[in-house]
Amino acid sequence: MRTYALTVFSKTGEKLLDTSFTAENDESAKEIGQAQLEEEGYMEHTHRCVSPEAKLVLFHR
Repeated sequence: MRTYALTVFSKTGEKLLDTSFTAENDESAKEIGQAQLEEEGYMEHTHRCVSPEAKLVLFHR
């Protein structure tokens, strides 16, 4: 399992969500990240999910 970081920002740059979770691979992390964003209502906010190597797995601006 690998640890991924999920961050959501407001239009002013304030962090609205800064969390981490584990997933088996990048594809699983993308699915988990999208599910968390939908649950929290942050799909339309600027967000990113990065792998342990800092590779963008999920990004929306």
